[in-house]
Amino acid sequence: MEYQHGGDVYTYEGMLDFSANINPLGPGSAAIEAAHGAVARMTQYPDARCRRLRRALSERLGLREDCFIFGNGGAELIFALAMAEHPKKAVLLAPSFLEYRQALLAADCEIVLFGLKESEGFKLGEEYLESLTDEIDMIFLCSPSNPVGNVIEQELLLRILARCKEKGIRMVMDESFCEFLDEWEAHTLLRQTAKYPELFVLRAFTKMYGMPGLRLGYGVCGDLELLKRLERMRQPWSISVVAQEAGEAAVRDTAHPARTREYIRKEREWLLCRLDEIGIKYYTPEANYIFIRSEYDLYEELKKRGILIRDCSNYDGLDKGYYRFAVKKREENLRLAEELRRICLR
Repeated sequence: MEYQHGGDVYTYEGMLDFSANINPLGPGSAAIEAAHGAVARMTQYPDARCRRLRRALSERLGLREDCFIFGNGGAELIFALAMAEHPKKAVLLAPSFLEYRQALLAADCEIVLFGLKESEGFKLGEEYLESLTDEIDMIFLCSPSNPVGNVIEQELLLRILARCKEKGIRMVMDESFCEFLDEWEAHTLLRQTAKYPELFVLRAFTKMYGMPGLRLGYGVCGDLELLKRLERMRQPWSISVVAQEAGEAAVRDTAHPARTREYIRKEREWLLCRLDEIGIKYYTPEANYIFIRSEYDLYEELKKRGILIRDCSNYDGLDKGYYRFAVKKREENLRLAEELRRICLR
């Protein structure tokens, strides 16, 4: 399998990894302790219904327990959605997360690309509504976006949702980075799932909760028939005991995301000041990563210096010169800034 994402620390062992957008503070002590404790129960099969995790999320988010579905990371749910719905034609933004395209192609779906304009900061505008025609079956959106890190305005999202309801289009809203936003409750569409059965909100414990290795994601949808189809497509024990218990502890630890948002805000501003000093073009970020453009081959130059960033040239709509890197701890951010300065101001 060709690896096309960030976080390939197995190929580039020992390098400082800025290519994956993981919480720099890690999973939080409550989740780590829960994971350690769950190891002793590896002799048991996991709960195929994820009942305790389901209850914790229901209480935390104020949603019905039966509107959740869980996956071995968000990626499992993306592929399951494409297979369960069998869309004939779907719209994807360019650029956007590679997994959407891969899942749709696996389901033999025709893909229409809606190109975001660099001159407008790759921000989605209302002209997108014109692409939602009668022949479209499914769309994928992501806010904050990957790889740019900007948000889609809530008013526009609601107009898109209304158009999807009118046209019978399945709208998949990827909110994997939503909790990094300072006021994430104002940007989520979770509450709209009860009103719009066409909406499927995708979330994961990978980013904010720092658990990419445990593989845990979930979806929220008011279309219970779709959830039943998805459950039939999943193998029953894809969510391990360790992932379920760590996830439940993470959900109940509300202090950790709050600490993270404050830390990210401070370090992101520090990094942006360094980029201004060096003269590197960036696109104003609102999540835990920064998207930039440079005439230098920063991916190769930084790799020589033991630092891994995300080369974004394999995203639809992008070419060589676009890069993304995570916001990490100050010592690591300082090293990245120093190496960027040496490369760009030599």
